[in-house]
Amino acid sequence: MSVKTINKFGKLSITDNTIAMVTNHVANDCYGVVSLVSRKLTDSIAEFFGKKSFAKGVKVVTIKNKINIEIYAVLKDGINTDAVCDSIKSAVKYNVEMFTGMRVDDILVYVVGVRV
Repeated sequence: MSVKTINKFGKLSITDNTIAMVTNHVANDCYGVVSLVSRKLTDSIAEFFGKKSFAKGVKVVTIKNKINIEIYAVLKDGINTDAVCDSIKSAVKYNVEMFTGMRVDDILVYVVGVRV
């Protein structure tokens, strides 16, 4: 699916994969995040053969121009996980809304593991 909007530049269509790439980049830059973890078998197989997935660890679903995002992250040990999750949510929400011009309906952050 994709998000469609009309603004002064004309009609824009932004795919879910593009939103996932932006989300991946922003989430990886947040303090306390070690990496994002792939939840799809196809990403794991592609990574095994040397292809890098820029949307790894992110699932984006758009329904009627509402953006729902799921993030699967591995965090650093010894930090406040709630604070890191809140930081990820606010950073992703701000950047995706600025990038797309659309509202983000829901962001879920799943902590898959903790690494020392």
